[in-house]
Amino acid sequence: MTGNAKQYDAIIIGSGFGGLYALYHLRDKMGLNVRAFDGAGGVGGTWWYNRYPGARVDAPSSPFYAYTFSQELVDDWEWKETQTVGPDVLAYLEHFADRFDLLKDIQFETWITDARYDEAAQRWTIETDAGETATAQFLICAVGALFVANKPDYPGIDDFAGVSFHTGRWPHEKVSFAGKRVGVIGTGSSGIQSIPEIAKGAAHVTVFQRTPQYALPARNRPISKEELSRYREDWDDLRMSMRRRGGWPFKTNRRRASDYAPEQRQAVYEELWEEGGIHLSINSYVGVMSDKELNDEVSEFVRGKIREIVRDPETARKLMPDYHFGTKRLILDNGYFETYNRDNVSLVDLREDPIEKFTHASVCTKHGEHPIDMLVLATGFDAVSGSMLNLNPKGRGGVSLKEKWERRFDNYLGATIAGFPNMFMIHGPGAPGVFFAMPLGGELTTAFIGDCIKHIHDKNLGAVEATIDAETSWDREINEIANRTLYPRTNSWYMGANIPGKPRQFLGHLRGSHYFDRLSEVAAGGYEGFVFEPVREEVTS
Repeated sequence: MTGNAKQYDAIIIGSGFGGLYALYHLRDKMGLNVRAFDGAGGVGGTWWYNRYPGARVDAPSSPFYAYTFSQELVDDWEWKETQTVGPDVLAYLEHFADRFDLLKDIQFETWITDARYDEAAQRWTIETDAGETATAQFLICAVGALFVANKPDYPGIDDFAGVSFHTGRWPHEKVSFAGKRVGVIGTGSSGIQSIPEIAKGAAHVTVFQRTPQYALPARNRPISKEELSRYREDWDDLRMSMRRRGGWPFKTNRRRASDYAPEQRQAVYEELWEEGGIHLSINSYVGVMSDKELNDEVSEFVRGKIREIVRDPETARKLMPDYHFGTKRLILDNGYFETYNRDNVSLVDLREDPIEKFTHASVCTKHGEHPIDMLVLATGFDAVSGSMLNLNPKGRGGVSLKEKWERRFDNYLGATIAGFPNMFMIHGPGAPGVFFAMPLGGELTTAFIGDCIKHIHDKNLGAVEATIDAETSWDREINEIANRTLYPRTNSWYMGANIPGKPRQFLGHLRGSHYFDRLSEVAAGGYEGFVFEPVREEVTS
């Protein structure tokens, strides 16, 4: 099967932020023969697919949701807004690929249908949907934390005769909502970003809310040339600050709530609300995500803001979140709650009025029928683990990842899996992923992967693999960190709760800077938790 296969040192799957940087680092910095594959028609990963109205980075991003390693790259890209819009992120990634001549080593519109480890050859073999075969010593999975779209299984949903889109698979041509009755299911990040934009043109928008959200005002604005110049001048310090502060360079206030009277705390919340962005979450008081009493106070503050903004008391009531603030993904909004003051927007709370079925032209809930012409599914993803399971590589003995991960997403350092030698993940389960600035996280993870590959080559070794004991220890560490917070108390996609039958397991490392310290320590200490194989005789003969 592999006699005519193309041979590489490393194969990368994916060309988003992580995959593009891995290609640059392994090829240009290390001199390896590398090939990347992507099913999309161009670079961008999530940003190639997420073209829905209002798509933006869910953070105060510019210029920090970007690569950090190159001062020249920082200097030659002009960011436009403080919260970057999706097309500008995609344009940036296209610029990065052009600037470093990466496109020649990426094969687009190519899906990997099989990835299998050959124990005798100590190499991975991949097959594509075009019938091609390629092999490499190392397989780098940069398949994305938010890629596998989740489509709800409501009765009759496939019978709906109107136009239907998932926000994670939005068409590339412009979609018009003019004069249309639009139903939107879901009020996570893509729903909260798209609903205000859809409402501007649609005849009517019916929002089918599964879970109310704590959304914070983005306060998005143009970013000035003077601001960009200051960032560029201080870039080395900012990059180090990002590395030490969970991926963002913002200084956090370490004040304790117990030192302030209730009215003083409320004044701080008001100030941070007006400032916007994630500051209410990270910059109010120590312990917001671990102290229930303090979290309850912040939660009620945000609920109070929703009551102030939404004029209809009944609609405001439906929009009230009843879980701990911040334990679902915090969303930055640009007029989301204000949208419910429009005459052409209505809200259906699926907790009280669940969907029973679809017809060819409507959504039928327990208490009524809602005619629609268009359906938008803002229903999220099988997050973090879903992309790897979609690839489903086969490791030692032909054991598939689906078999390995049937009950838990066991791995070591969020980057390697026992039984799958010479395979690495970028932003896998147990890595900081979405809890850290993902471009910088990809850079730091790739540096660890590159160092491990160099170690193998320098020592004339054939394979590296995590141990079962290391996986067990890592799983315990992830849970110990998470259990010191309020995150596990909420049913969220962080816990896998949005996918029926998915194992309940916290999917991220909450101490990003500590995590990357660990990667460095493991490498410097001789790779504790890994076993290495010498090069097999079959390979060298």
